[in-house]
Amino acid sequence: MNEHLQLIFDKYDFPKNNQNSFVTIRELEEYSNLKLPDDYIFYLENYTGIDQFVGAEFIKFWGLEEIIEANKSYNIFKELQRTIGIGTNGSGEFIGIVFDSNNVAKIIISPFVDLNAKYHTEIGVSFTDFLIRLDKGIEWFL
Repeated sequence: MNEHLQLIFDKYDFPKNNQNSFVTIRELEEYSNLKLPDDYIFYLENYTGIDQFVGAEFIKFWGLEEIIEANKSYNIFKELQRTIGIGTNGSGEFIGIVFDSNNVAKIIISPFVDLNAKYHTEIGVSFTDFLIRLDKGIEWFL
């Protein structure tokens, strides 16, 4: 696990996951037909959803129990291939993980209104990079 990632989790007091989820990471990966990145899996295994500022930006990560239902209700799985929503910025955009044809993941932000990959804005080359950028105050949210 990345030391920078753990420092950010500690600095912003990410809530620890102290209970067993009724949804497993394996079920999430099977449902989405995607292999989640290791740094994001570490987050899901050890922390619950958050609803707070990191740096100057507000983020809300969905907890493991919420991810499938949120992706279904927003039609993310249906409309955007190789994309999984992991949260929101609270302003009409979702934060997601997109996989290219080589299964390389990047973190994006995109509007809920028109689910189209052409509106994706890359906000991190990895989950860790995304949080480091937030912590450093790099602004790129829509």
